[in-house]
Amino acid sequence: MSSSPRVSSLRARLIAEQTVLLAMVCLVIGVTVMVALQAFLLNRLDDDLMAASARAVAQPGPPRPAPPGQETGTIDAVIVDGDRLLAQVQTPSGERRALTDLAPLHTLPADGVIRERDLGGLGTYRVVAVRIDPRTVVVTGLPLTDVHDTLWTVGLVLGGVSLIGLTVAGVAGALLVRRALTPLDRMAATARRVAELPLHEGEVALPDRVPAGDTDPRTEVGQVGAALNRMLDHVGDALAARHESETRVRQFVADASHELRTPLAAIRGYTELARRDDGLPGDVAHALARVDSESGRMTALVEDLLLLARLDSGRPLLREPVDLSALVVTAVGDAQVSGPDHRWRLDLPAEPVTATGDAARLHQVVANLLVNGSTHTPPGTTVTTALSTRGGTVTLTVTDDGPGIPADLLPTVFERFARGDTSRSRAAGSTGLGLAIVAAVVAAHGGGVSVESRPGRTRFAIRLHR
Repeated sequence: MSSSPRVSSLRARLIAEQTVLLAMVCLVIGVTVMVALQAFLLNRLDDDLMAASARAVAQPGPPRPAPPGQETGTIDAVIVDGDRLLAQVQTPSGERRALTDLAPLHTLPADGVIRERDLGGLGTYRVVAVRIDPRTVVVTGLPLTDVHDTLWTVGLVLGGVSLIGLTVAGVAGALLVRRALTPLDRMAATARRVAELPLHEGEVALPDRVPAGDTDPRTEVGQVGAALNRMLDHVGDALAARHESETRVRQFVADASHELRTPLAAIRGYTELARRDDGLPGDVAHALARVDSESGRMTALVEDLLLLARLDSGRPLLREPVDLSALVVTAVGDAQVSGPDHRWRLDLPAEPVTATGDAARLHQVVANLLVNGSTHTPPGTTVTTALSTRGGTVTLTVTDDGPGIPADLLPTVFERFARGDTSRSRAAGSTGLGLAIVAAVVAAHGGGVSVESRPGRTRFAIRLHR
């Protein structure tokens, strides 16, 4: 099981990166200072050691008492024929204390080269051995304690100063980064406000723009702000053009539908008048019957288009209490008469369910859903209509156990002229506007409609406010 990568904000990344960069700089500076300081202290210690060795060598003949002017912790030893004759260390009080076990000094080459030796309880020393005659070797040593103490002290000081500096730099960097990214925050806020607008329908105005102070082309952020404003201008122009085109199309559909009603009514009237003549030949009577049937279908299509045009124009619907229980019973009764080869069921609460809306349009919604269930399902299919309430919402569902709606059609099932004849049986003609009218009427009531479908179960749900 893989986990998604952790995503952090640009502000957090910039602060973290600058803190890491400063920490690396402090580390490099600290290491450089410590290495240089160690080299300086060791060089100075070696100079002191060579001076102390020179004073020790200058003392005449064994057993060589302690030479004057030696520093605290200085070791002076004289080895004759490989055996220690005298070894002593300078104490802080200025006295000389004899030493007994200094085996590491016996192995020192008497070549005048400075070396480091661990002398046990005395610690680490820088020592040098000088042969003054074939039998005598003078060994001088200075402790590294002061060097180590100085390095520790400087290291702690550098670490503390670096920590304080990183903290101050982090806080100051956070403030500077926040200030530098404030224009981006304003751009993001503008983009969010635009994204929340219903750009997919209706007339949409885009009044939001990036402030002029954030569109300076001399800066990278200003270039982004200016580009965003240009993009919003183009989007606004495109939306205005789309709305104008849609308005013209809707007006054309409304005008055409309105104008077609009169000739269609005349055609149906003359056809009905001609069919009253009992002396018509059979083929002429059949042709007139077909003309009457098709003109009826065309009239229904025109009425549907005119209704959609009126809804698109925002014409208000009636707002009055509607008894949905009685409305559903009536609609299911009508559907049972027109579709006797289907099984029709009701699932209603004991108490009447009411909602606020246009009774005629809501009846058309239920009727369209029932016609959709009978038209696109085979005989014997069970269609169940149910009502339920929850809080201030009424839910009406129409469920059938037919073959279902193809998955690729579900996203467009409420669009105009969307049809699924390839997979759902077609018992009668369909204009493809029934479900579009359902969605438009429900939206005009401030409600919502949804569909769920799989083989053996298709469920349309409508939610209305009570």
